[in-house]
Amino acid sequence: MRHFLRPLFDRVVVKELEPDRIRQSGLLVPAGSHEPPPQHGIVLAVGTGLDWWEGAGITMPVKPGDHVVFPASAGAWVEVDEERLLVCRVGELLGVLDEVADEVPA
Repeated sequence: MRHFLRPLFDRVVVKELEPDRIRQSGLLVPAGSHEPPPQHGIVLAVGTGLDWWEGAGITMPVKPGDHVVFPASAGAWVEVDEERLLVCRVGELLGVLDEVADEVPA
């Protein structure tokens, strides 16, 4: 049986992404022993927010599927069904990475 971690209140569940070791130049960067933990991930689930948010017109700023950036000190890492997940407050996230189309010079 698989499990689903449902975050409470203003928390989110994030699946870590492995850092991209191939740079745009094609150079492969090997993993180092003093490498910081992953700081990018995909949001798997979001909580309902805090009880006063609805009255203030505030909604959760992220949704499942968003690619987010977070500091190394964010939240707590938990293991669910052998998968390492970050559970943190939405306020700990630094931002959402959106893809932007390259502009073609005129």
